[in-house]
Amino acid sequence: MAANSQFAIAVHVLTILAKSGDERVKSDYIAGSVNTNPVVIRRLLSNLQEAGLVVSQVGAAGGTSLARQPKDIRLSEVYKALPCGEVFALHSKEPNRDCPVGRNMAAFLCGLQKEIDKSIEERLRQYTLRDVLERIDEA
Repeated sequence: MAANSQFAIAVHVLTILAKSGDERVKSDYIAGSVNTNPVVIRRLLSNLQEAGLVVSQVGAAGGTSLARQPKDIRLSEVYKALPCGEVFALHSKEPNRDCPVGRNMAAFLCGLQKEIDKSIEERLRQYTLRDVLERIDEA
């Protein structure tokens, strides 16, 4: 089962934009760096724009740039901007309600998902896009 890669791609995209400064970057260029289709990038940019992380302009002189400075963009904001889904999926069918395990499993797993999501956001809140830039420049 493949993990959702939207967050990783979004951080990659935002890092490209941060390195480009005020210059607008075209989705074709970004797609080349990420090694994916420009349509995938444009969908992702739409989510990031809705969250106020990027600004996009269409047309020949169009492209995308950061809406804020890298030091002001927390990775938790990126995570929340994306429909990444949950860490794990719940049962696709409701378990047997007559079974003591089945009857209580969904409530337990829903609570666990919320705890995990909260801890992911708390951890990501500790990092900014500037941290990413500094770490990839060190490598």
